Amino acid sequence: MDGPDPRMIQLVMTLRGGGVTDFGVLAAIERTPRDLFVPGRFVDQAYDNRPLPIDCGQTISQPFIVAHMTQALELDDRCKVLEIGTGSGYQAAVLSRLSRRVYTVERYRTLSREAEARFEMLRLSNIVTRVGDGTVGWPEQAPFDRIIVTASAPGRPVEILAHLKDGGIAVAPVDRDGKQFLVRYERSGATFTEEDLMEVRFVPLIKGEARAL
Repeated sequence: MDGPDPRMIQLVMTLRGGGVTDFGVLAAIERTPRDLFVPGRFVDQAYDNRPLPIDCGQTISQPFIVAHMTQALELDDRCKVLEIGTGSGYQAAVLSRLSRRVYTVERYRTLSREAEARFEMLRLSNIVTRVGDGTVGWPEQAPFDRIIVTASAPGRPVEILAHLKDGGIAVAPVDRDGKQFLVRYERSGATFTEEDLMEVRFVPLIKGEARAL
């Protein structure tokens, strides 16, 4: 019987050394084979702690960022999660192992279909996909316990945050002063407290109709 993949072991050790302390998050990363989520020409780099190109000019995020965003959400198995920006599906797959259900919106039909095939291959049946404009969230399924945005907004993503439950948590990259910061939001009634977690680099969040690519 094959033992644990040494590349995965090294990746998890790197994440722990980088401040990811939530064992549930580390276990979810360990159970999610990143090589299934990258184009074939990058498979040999799948377990490097770096972002990689995917179809439609998008990227799969660095595992360090995926882990830190997931940790910041403080998930449990009762959480209903909204993800804006399915991309390869890697982040949604990690989220699905820690929450009750994940609703994920993608602008590009090609990416959404590819992600759906990966979810089916991994038997992740608690992920619901949609092709559409992520800037408006998913009103029909709101409110959500947790929200994660995987593209950078030009300011506080007010329309998306409106879908967050009272007491809920959201994380999103936001442009500010020529830089991008990963921001953690927590809702209390009509008030949102926010905390900058780190400087990041994401593709921009684009408003408008879904693309048939």
